Amino acid sequence: MTESTTLLVFAHRDEASAFADVPHLVTGVGKVQGAVALAAALAEAPAEAPVGRVVVLGTAGVVGDGPDRLSLEDVVQVTRVVQHDFSLPSPEFEPAGEVLLPERTATIATGDVFVKDDAQRAHIAGLGAALVDMEAYAYASVCARFDVPLQLFKIPSDFADSATTDEDWDTIVFRKSAQLREFWDARLA
Repeated sequence: MTESTTLLVFAHRDEASAFADVPHLVTGVGKVQGAVALAAALAEAPAEAPVGRVVVLGTAGVVGDGPDRLSLEDVVQVTRVVQHDFSLPSPEFEPAGEVLLPERTATIATGDVFVKDDAQRAHIAGLGAALVDMEAYAYASVCARFDVPLQLFKIPSDFADSATTDEDWDTIVFRKSAQLREFWDARLA
């Protein structure tokens, strides 16, 4: 009898900084790196321990406004994934993994750019997304292709606006990794 495993995935090594003692995959930033690394890991999994579930933990920018605006302190489960930087129609994905946070779910838009522009932010929010990142769509596409359940959990790091800089993210990410570790230990480990 084969026993499946959970593959824990991060895009950036700093997002995984609080997980040094937990086996995980760091794919690299962006849709191409994310897709290639995750597909390779799924294809190369041993037959006696295939990957039965992918769990992605990471940071994301908040693009939604108003009374339903997401907090920068709460982990959110992504239940719908779209692309924001692709001009042709592309499928939307609803990750097939179990919803553990029904009170905190969101749509995320993925694109190969660090969003820090108010016009980009408004465009992305117009797609129905509350969050933005650079890999979720790739992970969802690969998991759908391999027929592996996916759970995506994001901790917002910033508001993806003109006040956000790369340097801000670089200093915030370590605190966000610690928050993700608390969530992992309490809900997923």
